[in-house]
Amino acid sequence: MLRKSLFAFATLTTALSFNAMAQAEEVNIYSYRQPFLIEPLLKAFSEETGIKTNVVFAKKGLLERLEHEGRNSPADILLTSDIGPLFDATEKGLFSPFTSEIVNENVPQQFRDPEGRWVGLTSRARLVYASKERVKEGEITSYEELADPKWKGRICTRSGKHTYNLSLIGSMIAHHGEEKTENWLNAVKENLARKPQGNDRAQVKAVKEGVCDLALGNSYYFGKMLTNEKNPEQKEWAKSVNLIFPNQADRGAHMNISGAGITKNSPHPVAAQKLIEFLTKEESQKFYADVNFEFPVRPNTPRSELVEKFMGEFKGDAINLQKVSAQRAAAAKLVDKVGFDN
Repeated sequence: MLRKSLFAFATLTTALSFNAMAQAEEVNIYSYRQPFLIEPLLKAFSEETGIKTNVVFAKKGLLERLEHEGRNSPADILLTSDIGPLFDATEKGLFSPFTSEIVNENVPQQFRDPEGRWVGLTSRARLVYASKERVKEGEITSYEELADPKWKGRICTRSGKHTYNLSLIGSMIAHHGEEKTENWLNAVKENLARKPQGNDRAQVKAVKEGVCDLALGNSYYFGKMLTNEKNPEQKEWAKSVNLIFPNQADRGAHMNISGAGITKNSPHPVAAQKLIEFLTKEESQKFYADVNFEFPVRPNTPRSELVEKFMGEFKGDAINLQKVSAQRAAAAKLVDKVGFDN
């Protein structure tokens, strides 16, 4: 009888262990990235690995949610559409460092946190969109030249406090220091055609309508406008501009990323790392490139045909984005100091 009881207990224990393992084979994701970009990749990941994925999508508030949940958070991964939230999560101690030979091989150093707390998944350049009619070829070649008085009343941009512009301003501080960047930002403000407003697409629309001749915008918006069937007028906005990749003669165009980090209190850190590794594979990288016109961070991964046709090869700034992000607070202070948005 005792032997039967021990056997039954062992069988039950084994069953419970396998059940616990099965339950552990999942990964919970908080995502600032839109569903159309993430869901097909998560489906492919589950089919390849057998790991279930659960995802919460939101435009804002996920960092605050992670912080509030603390050690009771179910989240394993935070996915972002910009370096800003990655840096903020790092500063708040919300990420757990991880080491992966696969990630290190697939993602260049400039797009990885030096301490392994986050990794870039896609990249994009901060471009100058220039009017085909009113800006001559070669007339603008760098971010620094946006401060030239000849552009007075001819530049459009969204708020200086937007995360995309804070990243650009942060890169200027990283390369030139705060004093020179303040002078530059003040001069750019004097060259604005209107108060900073709207999103990146709205700036290109303003160029098309003659409100301004130059605009700052992320590279992938060009592809999104040019292929927009729901709002065909955006195609005309895109056709009205040339794409200028600044600073090709020196450091290269400012680059930003979407990215991911494993949360500090991740219940499933092994599965989380497997997902991040999957997202750096060539197939995943190519999906991003084709669907959202972003640049793969993985070297030698084909870009979308449209991007190849209209953007070609360019030089990107190779500075590590952790150094750029470390200047975001200083950048925000400069925006206020010069009254850029007023």
